[in-house]
Amino acid sequence: MTRKEQVISFLWQHVLLIFSLYLMTFGVVLCIKSALGSSVISSLPLSFSMAGASGLMPTLSVGGYTIVMNFVLVGLQILILGSRFKLIQLFQLIVGFLFGWLIDINFYLMSWLDCQDILLQMISQFAGCLVMALGIAFEVKCGSVTMPGEGITVALSQVTKMPFAKMKIIVDTTLVVLAVISSFTFFGCWEWNIIGPGTLFAMFFVGYVIKLINPHLGWFDRLIAYRPGFRRYIFGLARYIYGKKNVN
Repeated sequence: MTRKEQVISFLWQHVLLIFSLYLMTFGVVLCIKSALGSSVISSLPLSFSMAGASGLMPTLSVGGYTIVMNFVLVGLQILILGSRFKLIQLFQLIVGFLFGWLIDINFYLMSWLDCQDILLQMISQFAGCLVMALGIAFEVKCGSVTMPGEGITVALSQVTKMPFAKMKIIVDTTLVVLAVISSFTFFGCWEWNIIGPGTLFAMFFVGYVIKLINPHLGWFDRLIAYRPGFRRYIFGLARYIYGKKNVN
């Protein structure tokens, strides 16, 4: 592969990665909008954002606190791994920033959605988990730098020698427990729209959907392998326009 092809491949891979992150964040927002319980990764940022709206913490959006959390997770990886931390993993900061930014964009785009009855809440939660699972499956296929949430799991797994799957359960459980603690700390009660039945549903359903659709994503692998011929398309368009001018 030539240098030019490598650059095009890198850019195309990350265009698809951004699309995957968009799907993930769209799913996150739908789950929050359901008010049945946010996804695991957004539970703590949602709690802090709600506290900020009540004047108990700095006023930041859910996306803003997600960015802060992702940066903290990368910092923890550096502390845990020390010299074993690879500098390439600092790109997690960019991915973490994009993830938070896209959450806020989707909040803006979905500002019209107001789930007042239980049927709409259930539909929003189910759709959110489905879209989130699709986005995660695509993100893994892209094979780029991991999300900070997965990065901290990998770091802990390397240090403790514990299998990734078991460590993932521990990390997710820790985030949920911290969200519950913050809920009691800020509001004096369990806020079910932060951690609720929808959170438990998401923890199991998202993983199930990913396992279900993974064998059918060969088309996405081919899409990643595709090399957009931008130069060919531009030259073709130029010839078409130039030909029309000659006719006139």
